[in-house]
Amino acid sequence: MNKSEHITAGQPAPRLYAAREPVFNKRIDGPFRRFKWAVMALCLAIYWVTPWLRWNRGPYAPDQAVLIDLAHRRFYMFGIEIWPHEFYFVAGLLIMAGIGLFLVTSAVGRAWCGYACPQTVWTDLFQHVDRFFDGDRNARARLHKAPWGPAKIARRLAKWTVYLAISFATGGAWIFYFADAPTLHHEFWTGQAAPVAYGTVFALTMTTFVLGGFMREQVCIYMCPWPRIQTAMLDEKSLIVTYKDWRGEPRASVKKAEKSPGQFGDCIDCNQCVAVCPTGIDIREGPQIGCITCGLCIDACDRVMKETGRARGLIDYATLEDAEREKAGNPPTRHLKLIWRPRTLVYFTVWGSIGLALLFMLGTRIHTDLTAAKDRNPPYIVLSDGSIRNAYTLRIRNMEGRPRRMEIALEGLSGGLLWSDDVGREQAARKIVRTVAADETQSVRAYVVAPANTPPQDFTFALQALGEAGEADSASVQFDTPAGVP
Repeated sequence: MNKSEHITAGQPAPRLYAAREPVFNKRIDGPFRRFKWAVMALCLAIYWVTPWLRWNRGPYAPDQAVLIDLAHRRFYMFGIEIWPHEFYFVAGLLIMAGIGLFLVTSAVGRAWCGYACPQTVWTDLFQHVDRFFDGDRNARARLHKAPWGPAKIARRLAKWTVYLAISFATGGAWIFYFADAPTLHHEFWTGQAAPVAYGTVFALTMTTFVLGGFMREQVCIYMCPWPRIQTAMLDEKSLIVTYKDWRGEPRASVKKAEKSPGQFGDCIDCNQCVAVCPTGIDIREGPQIGCITCGLCIDACDRVMKETGRARGLIDYATLEDAEREKAGNPPTRHLKLIWRPRTLVYFTVWGSIGLALLFMLGTRIHTDLTAAKDRNPPYIVLSDGSIRNAYTLRIRNMEGRPRRMEIALEGLSGGLLWSDDVGREQAARKIVRTVAADETQSVRAYVVAPANTPPQDFTFALQALGEAGEADSASVQFDTPAGVP
């Protein structure tokens, strides 16, 4: 059958998906709205201010408090410096972040989405820009439906200019985490920065402009996978924003309810909970993926309940299980008791254990490291006097912010002597001393010679930091001789 035969004559072809209905959320004040203000201000302040914080690490290290130094493969965070071979610290932090999301979801539902997710924070900021230029909910809806004219174009251009300014500040702040902020700031505005800096700022500016300024709740509902993961994690014991339908239904206006006492619920069908929702959902329809549990509908409903002389909590943070308890006439359970349940405690225990393990490793790590690699071709050289020489490449790492003298000594290999490229064989000894620059890895070409009758065996290069710290490290290697060849 032809595809066109499925379409009834005179009817348009079905669309793959519906066009977006813009959300014009209403201004509201209340505890949850004020908490969102505080979290938004804190998140934006941390993001924009952090690259400009200074931290004194001495004359040999950068003084930026938080710096991802890709050129030298270092990560600085206040007093902590992470080297490439210590990537397990970064991996541990990422694992903690993932488990932290599970912990938050288990304790308070989608609170991350409602308050601290970058998409939520920037969308909230852009919505306040909308109110500044276009007015509150009804005014924005009228302007949206109004035909294009000089006044509407002027408002749109002014608003989008502010969108771009915020987006540019967002993208611009990101690159300061990867280089010295004051230096890069000067180079950026004088045209001396690397092309990748301009490309990164452009890409992040446009993504912020589009995602925060226009797509908004669509990112949460259609693009982000986390809501679906969180939905799978929620159960009847999860603390979420809940509409208590047993108390609110059937709905009726205040006048109608006054005429028929006892026949209607507390919900007066004012739709204020829908009007303030940043994703435009109706929480009275039950839990749904569009709800980010920001609590603004609670603020709106509590205000209406207060104005109409009804008890607050028609929409509230509650578990489905506890809602059933209230429906049966039992008192609600305290929120702290709802949070500390076995699954939450398990997540917290795992999360805390990883954090303590990272702190222990951070506190006990040494700032000296030695690796040794033996030459494989040739495995050994027989010298003119019959002695046997093996060659090695040593890498000495000084992880402190000051130069240090390091002593390399042989342990084992009876009769063996050591020298390097800058020390002749006539000065060979059981140990040599090198000065390693601050925060640097020095490569040393080392030669080890042993008497002619030495059998093949393992021995150790021992590294000792000279000075106050006295840290040490070692590397075991093999010494090859003709006796080991069949």
